[in-house]
Amino acid sequence: MGAAGRLVPTVVPSLSNVVEIAAGLSHTCARRNDGTVLCWGGNTVGQLGDGTTTQRLIPTVVPSLSNVVEIAAGLLHTCARRNDGTVLCWGSNGGGQLGDGTTMARSSPTVVPSLSNVVEIAVGAEHTCARRNDGTVLCWGRNADGQLGDRMTTNRSSPTVVPSLSNVVEIAAGGSYTCARRNDTTVLCWGANSFGQLGDGSTTMRLTPVVLPL
Repeated sequence: MGAAGRLVPTVVPSLSNVVEIAAGLSHTCARRNDGTVLCWGGNTVGQLGDGTTTQRLIPTVVPSLSNVVEIAAGLLHTCARRNDGTVLCWGSNGGGQLGDGTTMARSSPTVVPSLSNVVEIAVGAEHTCARRNDGTVLCWGRNADGQLGDRMTTNRSSPTVVPSLSNVVEIAAGGSYTCARRNDTTVLCWGANSFGQLGDGSTTMRLTPVVLPL
């Protein structure tokens, strides 16, 4: 911890009406009850979404972003879901984790094209996933460990459907792996597994969702 670190909880000044928070490697974001988002901290690749790469020591409003109902932060990128089921992401994009079809970093929120009816998002270190209202899941971004679940290890810069996965009611993303809960209460995971984080009794990487022996 640096010299300016805090050893006790410290109130973030001039920040109120917060209903959700998300934290990345070196940045933090908050969603207020009016659907606006503020971010602060490191901003080397635009992860604060304010159109700059300037570090911010206090909460800074993400411009032109409204009607947000969910936020999520990865290592160096951030995503937001709006109440119309669309998703916007910004920040680092080397693995395609912003889902805009490129690998260019974005310092302002960028709509993930051709993605609609999203009811939940989950963000890992360098990958992003979305659950649609029909129970299907799409993922994009870094895929070296199979964390996108599409049977490949190829990075995807656009949302890619996780095959043979349906009736999903909840998703969660770790650093380089992803899990989903189906409406029958079963859980499936895929991706990196060197520490047994997939829960399938092995340390073998999985390129497709594996049902856990719960």
